[in-house]
Amino acid sequence: MGIDIFLHEIENRKKSDIENLDKELDEKRSETEIKKNTAIKELQERYSREAKIKSEREHARIVEAGKLEAKKILFDAINKNLDSTFNVIKQELGNYTKTSEYKKVLKKMVETSKKKLDNTVIVHCREEDHAVLKNMGVTIGSSIQTLGGIVAENKSGTKELDLTFEELLSIHEDEIKNKILEKIL
Repeated sequence: MGIDIFLHEIENRKKSDIENLDKELDEKRSETEIKKNTAIKELQERYSREAKIKSEREHARIVEAGKLEAKKILFDAINKNLDSTFNVIKQELGNYTKTSEYKKVLKKMVETSKKKLDNTVIVHCREEDHAVLKNMGVTIGSSIQTLGGIVAENKSGTKELDLTFEELLSIHEDEIKNKILEKIL
């Protein structure tokens, strides 16, 4: 019977070892499954956060690009409106030169020129204004292409005063644009 007991003991040990190994394997499987699930969950959360951040960035970029485009469209529209307004102003100035009030303005321009430059000035003006200025006793210089107004210079030609409507518009352009923008906006 000694061998049977020995075999039986080996068999029991074998069963015990197998059970221990199965138990250890189950524990390792369970541990591996937990690690796998934890890793998957962490990766999902990480990629979800990254996707959300990227999505928010892209959303912000698109919104800002849209705002910038809207501002550009508004700016272009305002500039077209300003250009159109300046064209109307130039047309109105052209019509203004046909009024009696314009002759008074020419006289004031000549007086201003005499004060700033010299009592004896040479005046350059539109062909249409020669007669009006000759009646004021002013020396007429060459004809110039302008909407209206004058360019005056002292006798020696060293100083010049540009009082043409174009120059006056240019000098006061920012001020005019601000007034127009106040009315638009």
